[in-house]
Amino acid sequence: MKSFKKVAIIIFTLTFGLSIFSCKENKSTMLNQNKPLIFYNRQPSDPVTGKLDFSAVSWNNRTYYLGTDSQNGGVTQGQMILDFLQNSNGEDIDRNGDGIIGYVLLIGDEGHTDSKARTEGVRKALDTWNNSTKPNIKKEGTVNVGGKTYKTVELAAKSMTGADGSTWNAAAARESMKIWTNSFGKSIDLVISNNDEMALACIASENFPKGLPVFGFDANASVEKAITSGLMTGTVTQNTDSQALALLFLVRNMCDGFLDSAVYTQGFSHGDKYGNKISTPFVYYNDSRSLLVSNTAINKDNWNEYMQNAHNSQISKVQSSRVKLLLSVYNSNNDFLNQNFIPSINYYAPLLNIDVTIIYGDGQNESSCLSKFTNLDYYDAYAINLVKTNNAHLYTNKLNEK
Repeated sequence: MKSFKKVAIIIFTLTFGLSIFSCKENKSTMLNQNKPLIFYNRQPSDPVTGKLDFSAVSWNNRTYYLGTDSQNGGVTQGQMILDFLQNSNGEDIDRNGDGIIGYVLLIGDEGHTDSKARTEGVRKALDTWNNSTKPNIKKEGTVNVGGKTYKTVELAAKSMTGADGSTWNAAAARESMKIWTNSFGKSIDLVISNNDEMALACIASENFPKGLPVFGFDANASVEKAITSGLMTGTVTQNTDSQALALLFLVRNMCDGFLDSAVYTQGFSHGDKYGNKISTPFVYYNDSRSLLVSNTAINKDNWNEYMQNAHNSQISKVQSSRVKLLLSVYNSNNDFLNQNFIPSINYYAPLLNIDVTIIYGDGQNESSCLSKFTNLDYYDAYAINLVKTNNAHLYTNKLNEK
């Protein structure tokens, strides 16, 4: 009997030892090109046509895109504006009483999928859509305000590019709003922005008309005072907290060995073995290998409810092995990512036992991120926020290097 136990112990020790050796060997010899790669927030695509860069999202069988449903976001912003107008008094909105609802539109980046979708959503809602998201291609339309039909006119639209070439530029938005206020005066009835940062810049511009309805996008923490005080009329949340948690779940699942649909269902449509589950619904699109979350309109009536759900307190700490993630942020000055996304990453990463190294770019040149995209063998997974949506190949080229 003693002899049997001794043999059993030897067999167990050898087997366990081989298992440990095998795990270590696989981890140390795994090529970077075979590791999980997630593009997030900026979908790899052609900035002119918007066509998906399929070679990027299908680079290996562990590559995915994570973001918001862009078209849904544009529709949500447009519907938010329509709801506001339909529940308003036309005489209060039409500041000069000319029977026209005139608006100005701040475009973040003409080549960005989200920016295009928001411009399209707004123009379709206000009946000024002319089959293009370009700044100067629109038409006149009509809209219902408080039960009465008004003519709609896009007085001006501009892509907000700074002197340094950066897009979604707040300084450019502030200067543009100053010019528009002086040029159009009381003809401006609405200010509509592709994001919150530019909307706030408009409110802070010289001679900005008090009480003018302003609509943004992102529900950044920086707009709380503007929303709750009525300086900003509405914004749209991309449910960023859930996006951050989703990115970490994707990394965790793939590094734990899950394959195929289990990668984007474990912790999503059903809980993991700890009961952890994202509270916001996601939809997976196989043709674009994209996991997308819907958007929600926010105003002063539901802002507090939105803020109360900033983090999911029901997420429990996992006992899986530690994972090292390299994550890039395209612009160190971007409010949406720095105020919403990164704090959520930092909150959930320890719970999922993921060490995150964050590198920041300047929002203008891909090299500002690529120069820090180094020591790649050290990491188990990568999450990329592109500076330009057509530059995914620059990162995959680096991961292909031996």
